[in-house]
Amino acid sequence: MQTLKDITIGSSAVIVKLHGQGAVKRRIMDMGLTKGTEVYVRKVAPLGDPLELTVRGYALSLRKADAAMIEVEETT
Repeated sequence: MQTLKDITIGSSAVIVKLHGQGAVKRRIMDMGLTKGTEVYVRKVAPLGDPLELTVRGYALSLRKADAAMIEVEETT
């Protein structure tokens, strides 16, 4: 299982499954991170957290703890 936090900078991935429960899962989905969505990893902050992603045409910063709950399949 590969998660979003494992994707290298400059690569794209498609979301396969969201792990987590309740409010955390709902918050992730409200940010546009749903099954089948393509995500591009733009950069990582100097200390490794957070990640900067491009999702549905906008930039999104996501903590690594949240990225670890998102199962993906790398496309590039």
